[in-house]
Amino acid sequence: MPTLLTFGDSNTHGTPPIVERGEYRRFGRGVRWPTVTHAALGADWELVEEGLPGRTAQYDDPVMGDIMNGRPALRMALQSHGPIDVMTLMLGTNDVKTRFATEPAQVVAGIAGLLDVAQSLEYQTRHGGFRILLICPPPVVETGPIATEFWGGAERSRALAPLYADLARSRGVGFLDAGKVIEVSPIDGVHFDEAAHAKLGAAVAQAVTALL
Repeated sequence: MPTLLTFGDSNTHGTPPIVERGEYRRFGRGVRWPTVTHAALGADWELVEEGLPGRTAQYDDPVMGDIMNGRPALRMALQSHGPIDVMTLMLGTNDVKTRFATEPAQVVAGIAGLLDVAQSLEYQTRHGGFRILLICPPPVVETGPIATEFWGGAERSRALAPLYADLARSRGVGFLDAGKVIEVSPIDGVHFDEAAHAKLGAAVAQAVTALL
């Protein structure tokens, strides 16, 4: 039974657009995109969802804590689950938050560090070799109740897709520009609505199939 590991942040977790800060909500199974992808791939696949709201590619968050750093989290995920056959990686949205003062090239460097971990001899050997699909998240929009956290982030995030694409080519991994498939919700400028999850889930399924 092939296994898909989806590693990401709140948009992989299934957080709906935020209307009121501090409220925890999550789309149900069959709505959030990893489960849409799973259904499209077929019942013979197994799905491992590893989405954490607030996760970054490389930073300990001074507000949300050091558990938000994707580097140790990815190592933990790759040691906790397996063997896996495909891993999707979609991070970078939280890295463009104002408090990190991150330029696009720095965001991509964080993603490169995660690919270094995933493509290392240790983890490729542990899982018998697995494919990777790098997904560039759609650009954020500075609007809604969390706009102040992303001040300046819209411009930074718009620059990411070509850099992610170049990185994917250099590492020999699959690539999907989610910004060509969906847009973030106008409610909070960061998260995906139900229709976007459905579209992205279908696109990821096609991309995973193409990898294999």
